[in-house]
Amino acid sequence: MSGETESMSSDHERQSEEEAEPKGDSDYMPPDEAAAQQQERQRKLSSCNLTSPLKSEPSGEYDQKLVKDRVKRFDFLLKQTEIFTHFINAPGAKTPASPLKLTPPSNFPRKERRRHPSASTRHRLSEADEDEDLLTDNELEEVAITRFADNPWYIKNGEMRDYQIRGLNWMISLYENGINGILADEMGLGKTLQTISLLGYMVLMRDVPGPHIVIAPKSTLSNWVGEFKRWCPSLITICLIGSAEERKRIISEEIMPGEWNVVITSYEMVLREKTTFKKFNWRYLVIDEAHRIKNEKSKLSEIVREFRTTNRLLLTGTPLQNNLHELWALLNFLLPDVFNSAEDFDAWFNQSKLEDKKLVDRLHTVLRPFLLRRLKAEVEKKLPPKKEVKIYVGLSKMQREWYTKILMKDIDVVNGAGRQGKMQLLNILMQLRKCCNHPYLFDGAEPGPPYTTDFHIAENSGKMMVLHKLLPRLKEEGHRVLIFCQMTRMLDILEDYCLWKEYCYCRLDGNTAHVDRQNYIDDYNSPQSDKFVFMLSTRAGGLGINLASADTVILFDSDWNPQVDLQAQDRAHRIGQRSTVRVFRLIVENTVEERIVERAETKLRLDKIVIQQGRLVDSHHKVGGEEMLSMIRHGANVVFSSKDSMTSEEDIDEILKKGREED
Repeated sequence: MSGETESMSSDHERQSEEEAEPKGDSDYMPPDEAAAQQQERQRKLSSCNLTSPLKSEPSGEYDQKLVKDRVKRFDFLLKQTEIFTHFINAPGAKTPASPLKLTPPSNFPRKERRRHPSASTRHRLSEADEDEDLLTDNELEEVAITRFADNPWYIKNGEMRDYQIRGLNWMISLYENGINGILADEMGLGKTLQTISLLGYMVLMRDVPGPHIVIAPKSTLSNWVGEFKRWCPSLITICLIGSAEERKRIISEEIMPGEWNVVITSYEMVLREKTTFKKFNWRYLVIDEAHRIKNEKSKLSEIVREFRTTNRLLLTGTPLQNNLHELWALLNFLLPDVFNSAEDFDAWFNQSKLEDKKLVDRLHTVLRPFLLRRLKAEVEKKLPPKKEVKIYVGLSKMQREWYTKILMKDIDVVNGAGRQGKMQLLNILMQLRKCCNHPYLFDGAEPGPPYTTDFHIAENSGKMMVLHKLLPRLKEEGHRVLIFCQMTRMLDILEDYCLWKEYCYCRLDGNTAHVDRQNYIDDYNSPQSDKFVFMLSTRAGGLGINLASADTVILFDSDWNPQVDLQAQDRAHRIGQRSTVRVFRLIVENTVEERIVERAETKLRLDKIVIQQGRLVDSHHKVGGEEMLSMIRHGANVVFSSKDSMTSEEDIDEILKKGREED
C-alpha cells in the first residue's frame, strides 16, 4: 500500500520478504467515521461496565497468574500421560526465551513435588493424599467450571452448532488448566466464530476484559472485524491497519487509552508496530493461519515470542504441512517451558529408530491435550460433499513450440551435461509452468499489434480450450464458478476472456485494495448478484474468504503446497454451502505439471497420517536438484517427438459426469 512505505521508526524498516503482506490501499478512514466508531466504543464501554484492559491487572497479578498457570499446566499434563515426564524433566533443557520462562516457585504445591520427579513415584492415593489433592485443586480453581450445553447467551444474530460449542468448551478447559492450544478444524468449520465465543467468554463471563489480540492475514482483517460485530457486538474491537500516519493516530487515540477488548491486526503490522505491542501484558494472543510461525527463526515468529502473554491460541486448518521440527516450533510457542529443546523433541520422535505405528502413537499422545481437529465429514453431516476431478489436457501447437524452445535453450542442463545450479533449475521449472498455462505469458508470443481479443486466446492454450467448452455448460446449468490461478498475469488473460465472452465477473489478487476486497466478496455473494465467475490468485484469495455462494471451483494450476489448494477449494466448500462442490483441476499431461501434482499429493499425506492415523512418511525432504531435473525431463521426449498440437477433443459431458459421480 502506498501510504505504508512511510516508516514510523527503525522497527518498521526491517521486514522479511516472506512475511510481507500484499500491497494494497492505505485503508484511510474518514474522520467522521472514526469519530462515530469512537462514540460506539464509549457506549459499549459504559453499558457493559468494562474497565480499561491496560489498567485492569497490575503487573504483579500478571506474574502470579503465570506461576499459577505453570503449576496447573504441569499437573494437567502429568495426569494426561507419563510421556510428558520426559519433556518436563528433560536433562539439560534449555531455558526458553519467553515470558513463561519461570522456574518452579518455592511454594510449588506438595503434590507437584511428589509427582514431578518421576512417574514411577505415583501410587494409589490414601484418603489423606486425596484430600490434599482436592484442596490443592480447589486453590488452583478459584472460578466455577463453565461448560456450555447450548448457544452462549452473548452470541447474537445466530446460533453456534453443536461441534462449535464443543470446541468452545475444549478451549475453556485449556484455559482452566493453563494450557495453550491449536484449534485445527478443517477449513470452513467456523474457527473464527469459536475464537470469538472464547474471547466473549473471557470478557463477559470471566471478567477478563483484555487486552486480547488477534493476528491474521491482511486479507482476512475485514472478515474478523465483521464477524466480531455480528456474533459478539458487546466486545470492543480495534483494527490496526493503514498508512503510517493513520496507524499513529489509532495507536495514540484508541489503543493506548486502553478502552477496548480486542486488537485485530496483520502479520505486517506486528512487524512494523512491535514496539507498541510489546508494551502490553496480553491475556489472549490468537494467531490465525498459524503455520506462518512454524519456522521459529523467522522474524514474525521471533517477535510474537517476545510478547508477554498469559494465553495463546493458534488457528490453522493445516497443522502439519511439512515436518516434525515445525510441529515442535508450534508446540514450543504454545508451551516453551515444556517443549524447550528441539534436539530432545527430534530425538524422542527419531523416525529411524521407531516403527511407524509406534511413532504415530507417540505423536498422538503428545498432541492430544493441545490440538483439536475435526473434519467436515465428521461434524457437519449436512454439509454437501466435495468432488475433485482431474482434467488432463494437452499442449496447443504454440505451447508445444514454446515448451520445446525452453528445453532447448538449456539442453545441456536437461541432458545432465551442463552445470545444474538450483536457481537455474528453478527458473526452467517456472518457465515451463508458465508455458503450461498460456504462451501469452511470454513477451512476444501474442499476435499483434494490433492486439485483438477473440478465439485465439482460447485456441493457443490447452487449458483455455477446456474452459472455453466448460464454462458455457456450467452457466447454462446455473452453476457459479471460482477460478484460482497462481499467476496474476494469467488472471489478466482470463479477465480478457471473460470480457470477450461477456461473463460477469469479480477479480481478487494481491494488488486488490484492502477496502475493495470485502466489497467484491459481498457483491458476488449477494442473492441478486449477476456475477458468474470470481477469479482469484490462489495465495491472496485462498485464506479467510467465504464464497459459499459458488458451487464450482476450477484450479487453473496447482500450488507446490497442496494445503494452499485445499484452502482455495474451501472458499466454496464450507458452512452455508447447499450444493455439492465440484473441483476441476487442470493438468497438462506429459509436462512438469504432472510431477508437481504427484509430489503435492504425496506431501498432502503427512497431515492425514499424523492427525488422522496411518503411516508416517519422511517429510524432511525438500525439492533437490535431482528431483527438479527429473520433473523437467518428464514428458520431454513426448513433446520433442510431437509436431503439432497435443490437445485432444475433451468430452465436456464426460467431464461433468465425473464431477457428479460419488467417491
